[in-house]
Amino acid sequence: MLLRIEGRDLPGLPGVLVAVQARDKPAELLDPVRGDAASATWELSVEPFTNKRGERTLRGRHVQDGIGGRFVYLSWNRIGDDGASTMFCRSKLMLSGIPQDVYDAALASGTLRARLGLTNAKGGPVVARILPPAVEWSAVPAARGRVLDS
Repeated sequence: MLLRIEGRDLPGLPGVLVAVQARDKPAELLDPVRGDAASATWELSVEPFTNKRGERTLRGRHVQDGIGGRFVYLSWNRIGDDGASTMFCRSKLMLSGIPQDVYDAALASGTLRARLGLTNAKGGPVVARILPPAVEWSAVPAARGRVLDS
């Protein structure tokens, strides 16, 4: 299944990148986007499965597993004068917030979409656990191109 993360309202920070972090590899970033871009989109492959507690969730190269459940890290990095990046904060896109009907529809369609704002109330990056209503989960049908929202 494809997980498509669509970020909007980036904080407008020059010299900063935001990206999806690979599991247990903070320096391995998927498709970095400038902090002053209009929007950001990441697409990652995930595998649906049922965990030991009987919960239906996702796993994959970019899915973390920790206290509180499975999540995807959005890593915020400063770019130094030498071009090297240094992480200064992260956001956790919590997979436990996916409504069951949306999860089921995404299994059928093959694509799960998360839409979220990436700027906090003070104008900086979102640095908390991200759950609904801060993220909108939907399934994207492959054939019709319209979205099933929850």
